[in-house]
Amino acid sequence: MTDQTKPLAGRLALVTGASRGIGRAVALKFAEAGADIIAVARNRSQGALEELDDRIREFGSNCTIAPLDLKQGDMIDRLGGMIYERWGKLDILVGNAGVLGPISPIGHVAPKDWDEVFAVNVTANWRLIRSMDPLLKLSDAGRAIFVTSGAAAKNKQHWGAYGASKAAVEHLVKTYAAECSINNVKANLIDPGPIRTHMRAQAVPGEDPSTLPTSDQIAPLFLELAASTCEKQGEIVSFYDWAGIKRS
Repeated sequence: MTDQTKPLAGRLALVTGASRGIGRAVALKFAEAGADIIAVARNRSQGALEELDDRIREFGSNCTIAPLDLKQGDMIDRLGGMIYERWGKLDILVGNAGVLGPISPIGHVAPKDWDEVFAVNVTANWRLIRSMDPLLKLSDAGRAIFVTSGAAAKNKQHWGAYGASKAAVEHLVKTYAAECSINNVKANLIDPGPIRTHMRAQAVPGEDPSTLPTSDQIAPLFLELAASTCEKQGEIVSFYDWAGIKRS
């Protein structure tokens, strides 16, 4: 019988973008629920990852920090190999890391900026699926959760690079979910909506952050989709709808 206070006890979760914002909140929520965490973030986030490590251990869970640049796909492959050698499986994958890129007309986006947005938001998640899928299949209930955005469907001016990347992620994850219909892996997406994060402050600098939900508030939704009892497959779950929050 599952301990209701530790629903993720004995499970291993990999969380990208874990040094701050939603990723950090999710890693802590999973650890509180009993999971051991592999926390992935950029190399320059080493200090924040070490602080997260300390917090996770306070919950009695183990943490393995993995500072790496998700644009280096071969490093993702090596991480997959390390996970297999050490644990033999992966129970939960959270593809949360992302970059906003320039908010500007499409014709003004520099090629290097376009490439970075797609490298982090799309290609890295494809590489994660490619490397972690065999490990998720070795779990009795593999769960993959990715982060999308309303920008994928709104076609809002100046949001072309970011919106296009999130539309691509949606297609990627929904296709992966369809391919997982014959095994124990469930793959879904979460649309956070406006959340009080560093990225949101970059995107809308004049907004009052106190009017927005926090990363801690959205973390329980990730926990719900990570549960072995979750039967959702190929869905986009809106946090605002899930939480009953009215959009302004």
